[in-house]
Amino acid sequence: MISALWNGVSGLNTYEKALDTQSNNVSNSGTIGHKKDEISFQDLMYQSRYGKGVTVQGVEKNFNQGGIKVTNNTLDVAIEGDGFFMVQDPKDNEQYFTRAGNFKMGTNGVLQSMENNYVLGTPTTISNIVSSDPNVQQFTSDYTSFIDSRQITTTTFAQSINAKSTDYTKSAVDSGVSGSGFKTANSKMSDIEALITDYKEKMDLYASNPVSPGSSSTSQVTQIDFIDFNIQLQGSGDYIELSVNNSRVRQYFDTDTQTTMNEFADKISAVQGLTGTVDSNGLVTINTLIPGSDFKITTPAINDRGYGVVETTAPILGSGLGMINSSRDALKDALENADAKLLEMTNHITYLDPGVQNIQNSVSSIQLKLDSLNISENVFGQLSIEDGIIYAKDDDNKFLVGKLETAQFPNSESLVAVGGTNYSIGKETGVARNADSINKLVSKSIELSNTEFSESLVDLMVYQRAFEANSKSVTTSDEFLRTALELKK
Repeated sequence: MISALWNGVSGLNTYEKALDTQSNNVSNSGTIGHKKDEISFQDLMYQSRYGKGVTVQGVEKNFNQGGIKVTNNTLDVAIEGDGFFMVQDPKDNEQYFTRAGNFKMGTNGVLQSMENNYVLGTPTTISNIVSSDPNVQQFTSDYTSFIDSRQITTTTFAQSINAKSTDYTKSAVDSGVSGSGFKTANSKMSDIEALITDYKEKMDLYASNPVSPGSSSTSQVTQIDFIDFNIQLQGSGDYIELSVNNSRVRQYFDTDTQTTMNEFADKISAVQGLTGTVDSNGLVTINTLIPGSDFKITTPAINDRGYGVVETTAPILGSGLGMINSSRDALKDALENADAKLLEMTNHITYLDPGVQNIQNSVSSIQLKLDSLNISENVFGQLSIEDGIIYAKDDDNKFLVGKLETAQFPNSESLVAVGGTNYSIGKETGVARNADSINKLVSKSIELSNTEFSESLVDLMVYQRAFEANSKSVTTSDEFLRTALELKK
């Protein structure tokens, strides 16, 4: 009878814990990223083939995938597959792991969880800045002309390349010496527009095959020796001409032969993407401003007399980042010739090795404010997360600011729940490893609790009945014991 009483008490204690466990699951059915607890039981020792009751064998977390719900919140991210986000308590620097991806930007600009823990990942680095003004290393309100913005992702890195300039349409003026690369304000603006188009086209090529360093482009240089121009250009009806991509450039005699030759070179310089010069001996040199572009220079003549064309430098397109740099440098020179300034910024992230262990030692907090990142004097950008990569859009420019990282464990079931859907590493958990290759990060979504109502309600009823049955066992044993004591009297 004493054993029966003890068995009933052990059942009451055990099923009280079971009710606590399942009620916790039900109460957290709406908690983002919650993982349900599963309780298991075991019987106690036997004596003379009689059991001595029941106890809790263990309570384990079930890390099965929860449902994914689209929220359309910018900083919400769900993990589809195995793995955990990594967070850090800024007060004591303790690191935890969670499946809850409802993130926010803290007052200090750092990406945080709802418990104000820092979300860990790979922050951006500014890998390259090309600026016409060495004192300006971030985008300011002076840079009003958008040039290009590209986001490039590969299997090993992600980067964004952004370029803007000051307003060249307001700063460009006529300059230069006639016959030696003279440019009007309009021709300068035309050249810049052609170079911007070239920069965008080559960025398309680079984005489709992001090779680094690649090879530089070269610009075409063409020379024509009008050796007897002094004899051929004598009166008002005489002229000098050539064709550029099937368009005629003609200059009639004006004042004297050298003036005529200088004005002819100026007309060549007025052609979009070209600069023409002439020396006192009649040697005309035509330089292309657009690296790698092939200009067809044909049929040079003075009146009816033809002259030969010598291409002293052939255009080479180049490849990869070297091609981009050549195009950018040409654009920078053209802008500076128009008294304008260029700023190009490259933000870069190198992906962590898929096999890296102790990944929590390779990550840090992610700053989201553009001014704190020294990207722009504007504080806030329009944030977005795409495949775990964080961008901030500022007008037409889109900057890479960070990348979320995830961790996996050999034995995630042994993680220790510490509250707030956070877990710490247990004795049997194993080493945290990079989980990027085994999951997918879903933007503007959250992972719901994996609690199943139907299962939980059934378990609650079972545990309730078991608790009642054990209480009946206790009262029955108590009645037996009371009867035995009365018989003894």
